[in-house]
Amino acid sequence: MMLIEETGVPAGALPVAALRSHLRLGTGFDMPEDAAETAALQGFLRAAIATIEARTGKVLLRRRFVMRLDDWRDRLGQSLPLAPVLAVERIAIEDGAGTETELPPESWRLVPDSQRPMILPAGVVLPHVPRRGSLSVRFEAGFGESWDEVPSDLAHAVIMLAARYYEVRHDEAARQALPFGVSALIEKWRAVRTLAGRGSREWR
Repeated sequence: MMLIEETGVPAGALPVAALRSHLRLGTGFDMPEDAAETAALQGFLRAAIATIEARTGKVLLRRRFVMRLDDWRDRLGQSLPLAPVLAVERIAIEDGAGTETELPPESWRLVPDSQRPMILPAGVVLPHVPRRGSLSVRFEAGFGESWDEVPSDLAHAVIMLAARYYEVRHDEAARQALPFGVSALIEKWRAVRTLAGRGSREWR
């Protein structure tokens, strides 16, 4: 599987003010509100968001993704690797010779489960993918477009982790460990994700 992020988190959606406030209150840093400092804080927030999303499989802010597969993992239903999925915009099958065919929306449906969203066939099974072919699924996922739509525990975990990245910014080794407080906040969001069909599981 290949997962491509087509749209990124816009700078305006990042909680820079919340991170700046957390750093001042928590550690006493007196941080100037200049462009360079703001850009640095945005970088720490993006890194923290990426880490939390990777650990939980949850997309915090709404973006568009494309999943590419050689074939369906299970023609009875295809799991999506991220949640929550807001919409599946397009599914297409490429025949291996360069011809791509978009599946009509009435041939499949999205089950937007909070842990394991799936694409199910409208009939018995999903359409056949040629032996040398492939398929792509374009979808939108995320809790919302603004930071106040992100669940409070995940939002707080991002702020805590971004602050940690700031504090140990000169110590690469220290940045590799996830603080216990952050782990505790995200634990309930860490679902076992099933990507290889209904009968097999991937550990978290």
